[in-house]
Amino acid sequence: MAIADLKNVLKIFGGSDIDSGAQDELYKEVLLMTLARAADADINIQNVEVDRIREILQEHTGEEFSQADIRIAARAELYAEANLRKYLSKVNKKLTHRQRGEVISALADVMRSDEEVSALEVDFFNGVADALGVTPAQIAGLRTGAV
Repeated sequence: MAIADLKNVLKIFGGSDIDSGAQDELYKEVLLMTLARAADADINIQNVEVDRIREILQEHTGEEFSQADIRIAARAELYAEANLRKYLSKVNKKLTHRQRGEVISALADVMRSDEEVSALEVDFFNGVADALGVTPAQIAGLRTGAV
């Protein structure tokens, strides 16, 4: 799967820029890597979390992801150059407010999928929110305009 290679995230992190056509792909990559790492935030990737991540990715991207795609994107070795927070801090300005809000909302959904939220998961969520620069309103899912 092309999104799973995270080429746009890595391009920005390496100092390059992306064109406007790649912004949507960047959003999909950020969503994949954030949700995949969330499954591993408590050092225990549960099948229910992986299944929920696959559903969320399908809803938000229209693309199918295998359990293997999720588990590979969660692997710590992919983040040897920098941790997820550094990647997100570097790309957050390339995402729209809506996209950043959707990432944090989807992350909360994954955290709730196994019915128990650990202290490690809360710390992970707070770190992602900070790195993405999301506001409390975005975390709460509040948007201006039509309801």
